[in-house]
Amino acid sequence: MEPRNLTGISEFLLLGFSEEPELQPLVFGLFLLMYLTTVFGNLLIILAVSSDSHLHSPMYFFLSNLSFVDICFTSTTVPKMLWNIQTQSKVITYAGCITQMYFFLLFAGLDNYILTVMAYDRFVAICHPLHYTVIMNPRLCGWLVLVSWVTSVLHSLLQTSVVLRLTFCTDLEIPHFFCEIKQVVQLACSDTFLNDMVMYFGAGLLGGGPLAGILYSYSKIVSSIRGISSAQGKYKAFSTCASHLSVVALFYCTGLGVYLSSAATQSSHSGATASVMYTVVTPMLNPFIYSLRNKDIKEALRKFFGKETTKGPIVLGQLHTMAQLKA
Repeated sequence: MEPRNLTGISEFLLLGFSEEPELQPLVFGLFLLMYLTTVFGNLLIILAVSSDSHLHSPMYFFLSNLSFVDICFTSTTVPKMLWNIQTQSKVITYAGCITQMYFFLLFAGLDNYILTVMAYDRFVAICHPLHYTVIMNPRLCGWLVLVSWVTSVLHSLLQTSVVLRLTFCTDLEIPHFFCEIKQVVQLACSDTFLNDMVMYFGAGLLGGGPLAGILYSYSKIVSSIRGISSAQGKYKAFSTCASHLSVVALFYCTGLGVYLSSAATQSSHSGATASVMYTVVTPMLNPFIYSLRNKDIKEALRKFFGKETTKGPIVLGQLHTMAQLKA
């Protein structure tokens, strides 16, 4: 039977990873563990930065923003997938699909832009250390984050608005665990030329532009480090950007690997599995990369949990004293 055009569809079906029922508990448990680790790890980074005045600097300001975006990025896809597994349903409403698509594109764009801003911050710190506090002032840092948000919001609005004009067929199965825009557009019965052009534009805006900025910043950083005479100075300069460079490499390598592998294999299910790397695994690993390689973060977390553990005995002691006075 030929697929019919439907102008008022109400839902899509997310096929996920596996059709086998016995594998669903394993998938549920694995993704629940990764999601909780992502949320808890990134919240610890935010708490560490906000609680320690020594970390109120541009680098850690951008890091806390990255942690917040990573929590939101993962939360756009994983909770819905876990809910579908738990309820043994594959349904996502049309409105829910468009909403998920919008926020996924929004936070994916923010991830790109904030990583680029962090690269610029490291460029100024290493290449212009004497002017760092003047250049990276609080006003500029706020503007950089605000521009990243505005650009990402506008891009996401553009992408989702051109999807709204499409009509779809009776085949509404998305071979993915979330409403990935490319997969949704491929289900359309109407002409998708405009959507393809907007997606190519978005790939350049969110991928090419930020990546070029990061590569330019690090080319200047490498040149500056090579000009340092002492080996200890070179190591100290490189160590200030090692964590950020690791996160950038992880994010872009996994993202590019997903699209290259999916283009080579032409398998939607393999593309969905590969997408887990940059949508779930990378946000989960970011806090570990920054905390394990950063003494300031570890010290701030130690102080934060030290305060929390001492609060309990102090409060109990005060309550005991008040009870004695009343008696």
